[in-house]
Amino acid sequence: MQKILIIGSKGFIGQNLKKHFEKNDYPVWCADVVIDYANTGNYFVIDASNSDYREAFEKESYDICIYCAGAASVPDSLLHPHRDFSLNVINVFKLLDSIRMIQPNCKFINLSSAAVYGNPGTLPIKESQLATPVSPYGYHKLMSEQICKEFYQFFGIATCSLRIFSAYGEGLRKQLFWDLYQKAKTRSSFTLFGSGLESRDFIYIDDLVQAIRVVATKSSLHGQCINVANGEEVFIKDCVATFYSLFDYKVSYHFSGQQREGDPTNWVADISILTQLGYKRENSLMTGLKKYYQWIRESD
Repeated sequence: MQKILIIGSKGFIGQNLKKHFEKNDYPVWCADVVIDYANTGNYFVIDASNSDYREAFEKESYDICIYCAGAASVPDSLLHPHRDFSLNVINVFKLLDSIRMIQPNCKFINLSSAAVYGNPGTLPIKESQLATPVSPYGYHKLMSEQICKEFYQFFGIATCSLRIFSAYGEGLRKQLFWDLYQKAKTRSSFTLFGSGLESRDFIYIDDLVQAIRVVATKSSLHGQCINVANGEEVFIKDCVATFYSLFDYKVSYHFSGQQREGDPTNWVADISILTQLGYKRENSLMTGLKKYYQWIRESD
């Protein structure tokens, strides 16, 4: 069975990915900047002020390393671009350089983002389309992809970048549905950004980690980029209405018509490559939102 190293196992995707691999009997090691004394054995603490991944690779060998520790906030990238650059670009380079020097046969999966596309000219978005980011976050994710291609082309490291679209699910304490829940708790009328006609391609966390495993175990990893989504365009006004239909009281809101800086308008992915590898969706938007809503209420 292939041995997995997850960088960022305490984050939203990382913690769910760890559970998924362990449930499927993969040996898993983890590394974070978080000191957690409850962890024993397969765990490395990374110095947040000067990330160095060599220890993790010197003490154990792995078949696959998955980087889940990048920054994941467009607004924060506008406020703190250096932090975003460090997490999404510098750390990817440091990781790949450690792999190059110590374990060149270890495969590397980089969690990138659909933010690299910006506002695409055509839908659905194919991986071959021109990337035109509209935020520092999108630019930095695009840079990380180029670094992965560099290490494949010049050093023969097996790499792949996953362009994840709009992920949601248990453990996510930010972004659209989390914010909608927090706003609705006041039970007073409130305003949402945009017109409601913006669209996204949502993927529930259980489907996302399945997709990552499919790519990690079945793709050739030759420096390419792969869309990770469901190929379903959902308008924001519709997903907001669907989410609030789960509440046991009426939620009053309206859209301001004002766009938020760094946000693209319409997204839906072409997932032909992902489905050819064997990905199959298991959770509809309604099913995923029911699970997420239950988790929010229990953890609130």
